[in-house]
Amino acid sequence: MTSKQFAATFERNSAAKSTAEREAILADPGFGNHFTDHMFIAEWTPETGWADARVVPYGPFSLDPAAAVLHYGQEVFEGLKAYVHEDGSVWLFRPEANGERMQRSAHRLALPELPVDWFLGSIEALIRADHEWIPSGGEKSLYLRPFMFGSEIFLGVRPSQHVTYSVIASPAGAYFAGGVKAVSIWLSTTYSRAGAGGTGAAKTAGNYASSLLPQQEAIEKGCAQVAFLDSVEQKWVEELGGMNLYFVHADGSIVTPSLSGSILEGVTRDSILTLARDLGHEVIERRISIDEWREGVADGTITEVFACGTAAVVTPIGSLKWDGGEVVTGDGEAGKITTDIRAALVDIQYGRAADRHGWMQQVKID
Repeated sequence: MTSKQFAATFERNSAAKSTAEREAILADPGFGNHFTDHMFIAEWTPETGWADARVVPYGPFSLDPAAAVLHYGQEVFEGLKAYVHEDGSVWLFRPEANGERMQRSAHRLALPELPVDWFLGSIEALIRADHEWIPSGGEKSLYLRPFMFGSEIFLGVRPSQHVTYSVIASPAGAYFAGGVKAVSIWLSTTYSRAGAGGTGAAKTAGNYASSLLPQQEAIEKGCAQVAFLDSVEQKWVEELGGMNLYFVHADGSIVTPSLSGSILEGVTRDSILTLARDLGHEVIERRISIDEWREGVADGTITEVFACGTAAVVTPIGSLKWDGGEVVTGDGEAGKITTDIRAALVDIQYGRAADRHGWMQQVKID
């Protein structure tokens, strides 16, 4: 179906934060703690397609108790950031890739696919309304959360015939305020993040819900994150609760688990693979077993391990723990290749390095 041309109305928030209130928040925003004055909303039905695009004051949704999402979990979301460059201009990093992934996620959850031009238009409309909320300095940014859910009032197992799409925004501070820190990972041997033929490749709420109990277990074991294996053999490394994994070998090559249908196809993941090649590393996508991880770290074949995601960008992994054992990677701190790759990516995002791949997209502020 051909999409309608994107156009959004605007309703100003009469209860918007004052300049002083906003600046106090931006001085130390944390992550996911505060939200901007407005949000974007559009709705879909089979009869109208995507319609009623609008930027409105940030506030609660009114959901009927029988709304489809509350009973059948039809929901997908995305995460990306807006960055302020030194000259004050505002930029997005590969937003079209997020829009395309949201289409794939929506397809898997039997939701309507939002046209990429609507995805981009919704984000730009919200940024233009709330651009004063974008923090600057260090690695601060404006985190953007587009999401879509079944909002039809109906109890029955079928795709929702009314769908709501929204974008909210939250100022975000540097993920590692005191510098990049290596973390410990707990290996889950009881739970799986996703199964073959399931929704692992989609960015949907249920995948994250299923990771919360093992994540809680990881924290109880003194670890920051949990690593999941495949659900069939419990042998092959897949990903963390919300981050893709990489293994740096002694010869400088970098191995990452190949996409299997149950691993999220991360935008940051793909970008890192490209930058690693730019830096002269051989990049290999293949299956990697948990034994290879443990034994490779123990004998020095694997010299660095790191994970990536939108929030932290790149997170060094200092150790892997499991019931009855632990291996420490190198000296337990961030390795040189990990920090070089992270710097290469962050420098592009913040405009400190040339954008050779055309990844950055400027948002024109009226």
